[in-house]
Amino acid sequence: MIKLYDKGIYLLNGREIAEDVREAELKTGQAVSREEAAKQTMAYGILKEHNTSGNMERLQIKFDKLTSHDITFVGIIQTARASGLEKFPIPYVLTNCHNSLCAVGGTINEDDHMFGLSCAKKYGGVYVPPHQAVIHQYAREMLAGGGRMILGSDSHTRYGALGTMAMGEGGPELVKQLLNKTYDIKMPGVIGIYLDGEPMKGVGPQDVALAIIGATFGNGYVNNKVMEFVGPGVEKLSADFRIGIDVMTTETTCLSSIWKTDEKIQEYYEIHGRREDYKELNPGAVAYYDGMVYVNLSEIKPMIAMPFHPSNVYTIDEVNENLADILRDVEKKALVSLDGAVDYSLQNKIVDGKLYVDQGLIAGCAGGGFENICAAADIMRGRYIGADEFTFSVYPASTPIYMELVKNGAVADLMASGAIVKTAFCGPCFGAGDTPANHAFSIRHSTRNFPNREGSKLQSGQISSVALMDARSIAATAANQGFLTPATALDVEYTGPAYHFDGRIYANRVFDSKGVADPSVEIKFGPNIKDWPAMSALPENLIVKVVSEIHDPVTTTDELIPSGETSSYRSNPLGLAEFALSRKDPAYVGRAKEVQKAQKAIEADTCPRGALKELDAVMDKIHANFEGVERSNLGIGSTIFAVKPGDGSAREQAASCQKVLGGWANIANEYATKRYRSNLINWGMLPFITKEDHEHLSFQNGDYIFVPGVRKAIEEKAEIIKAYVIGDEITELPLTLGDLTDVEREIILKGCLINYYRG
Repeated sequence: MIKLYDKGIYLLNGREIAEDVREAELKTGQAVSREEAAKQTMAYGILKEHNTSGNMERLQIKFDKLTSHDITFVGIIQTARASGLEKFPIPYVLTNCHNSLCAVGGTINEDDHMFGLSCAKKYGGVYVPPHQAVIHQYAREMLAGGGRMILGSDSHTRYGALGTMAMGEGGPELVKQLLNKTYDIKMPGVIGIYLDGEPMKGVGPQDVALAIIGATFGNGYVNNKVMEFVGPGVEKLSADFRIGIDVMTTETTCLSSIWKTDEKIQEYYEIHGRREDYKELNPGAVAYYDGMVYVNLSEIKPMIAMPFHPSNVYTIDEVNENLADILRDVEKKALVSLDGAVDYSLQNKIVDGKLYVDQGLIAGCAGGGFENICAAADIMRGRYIGADEFTFSVYPASTPIYMELVKNGAVADLMASGAIVKTAFCGPCFGAGDTPANHAFSIRHSTRNFPNREGSKLQSGQISSVALMDARSIAATAANQGFLTPATALDVEYTGPAYHFDGRIYANRVFDSKGVADPSVEIKFGPNIKDWPAMSALPENLIVKVVSEIHDPVTTTDELIPSGETSSYRSNPLGLAEFALSRKDPAYVGRAKEVQKAQKAIEADTCPRGALKELDAVMDKIHANFEGVERSNLGIGSTIFAVKPGDGSAREQAASCQKVLGGWANIANEYATKRYRSNLINWGMLPFITKEDHEHLSFQNGDYIFVPGVRKAIEEKAEIIKAYVIGDEITELPLTLGDLTDVEREIILKGCLINYYRG
């Protein structure tokens, strides 16, 4: 079904695989250079066109367009304003698809929307009102273009199927673009995703995506690399099908994606009235890839990603055939993910030997596409979900899609079956809509199924779980009134209706400044919209206290700053920080604040010992063993340890909340994604790496770590930064920072991105 090559691969004429240079030369009849062949990927060509450094090993990228949603754009614009923003220099689209429900926090969500509209007017942007479209669907319909690059402040910023290389990053990276700066990275590796064959009837894009995620996530095969989709199987897939696979590439931890394009993608642009934005893309005659994932589409079966990660994949048939064993395995893994905070069992979901699920949901940027919902309607036509616990909700990804589904009768078929059809909203993906009941089991065509992501509150004893599936098999399960069923088990005639895009829906409702700023516009600030607090520059010497210790194999950004109800406070840095690690380590905030008192004392030019009595013994040992350490050259803050933090969302708040609580660093064995590490750096936090085994660390929660000369070490680009655990004995702890650009070093030295741009 899927094969990973263990070395670089040559692709000839976009179709034929050659496993080494000799085979490539034999088949082409000409000399082949690996270096030149590496320049023949689509990714290389697009990156070269957008690179301003003149050095393809060290890229400085300027994007064509930017996009954000209402959880992120307030913080981004506030950061940019504090850094000197006068006008959006490139098209910047502000969508409103996350904080669309205003029941939590009174008026504050709608206040954020009004802030966004006033900023679009003042700085020359585009404002998409709530319920019109989820961020990525609007980008597909209105922003993508062949050969372009788009940067978004959401991790699922993926428009590769349309020929657009898109990246999801934390807000500070968008701030840099707004200030006419660049996105600086090393030239990424490029992995070919070779599609062959054709999907069987009933198999959808989520099935293919989950199979790829399952094969590549755990081994890091595509981590921080570009996935380039090629091969004869691509042309067998519709535009919607490609889009559905593409959006899920985020869950492999890749950097970005790009697909070869053809007449089906050209038709997509024509349908949306943007024929001129199509560009044919293909790799060169001989292209070299750093690795290759071979996918036989014909062998893909309906898949399910069991709780609590998109890579925890099985075929649905496997689950049904080995139900008790697989559920026990999920429960065992949950002991790690949930830290034993609640009793978790799925055994009561076995009813008459079958898996009964409580909820089905098709939604968002992954599930809410036109073809997915039409296929679900075909399955549900004449069938009913029943009157028991099982519920079924469908969220079209945009109002134009919703309108076409109304016109062609799909909405009527779904509603007649007992499904509820709702407006475009991302909430179900992060716990702000259709939250299941306690101990319920939900199946979703959405992007993630991390712990807590569906709305559970472990600290309150509440737990439910999500499995990811394709819309077709979700509908098949709904038709079977909640018993897990693959779509291939049903004999369904898929009608495949044509899609007609009505651009008037956006033309009549979306505010588009056409890039013209109006400085006279006053920004509308709600009472919850707060400025970032002042942040100190990196001191010469640093003391950090470990205030949280996480030994999970991977820590997600949802665990660092929960989603769901907290999203209403994301325009208030200090208010949001109160939720940091609340579902993973509820004592974290209190511990961090205690340490922060010492730093505030230093900033007020008073003795930190008086603010934090336990510093007495620590400072005595430091003064006895290290020279020249005094209040004027010392900083005191907190740090967390996690094995591999930062998987999942691009949200900068996973880092900024730690920073505003006095965090100076993270210590990790590795970082799950570039975007989380970048967020740490942009908020002036040191992304330390330790080689110590996480089960045998020389420090533990509550320990103090002294980093003498840390500022000098950053300035001089020291490979090893010597730190010391201050306990009964002083234990040396060598740390590294990984690769840092000169700009990243300066941001850390200044204390954060805002300070860097203020000068």
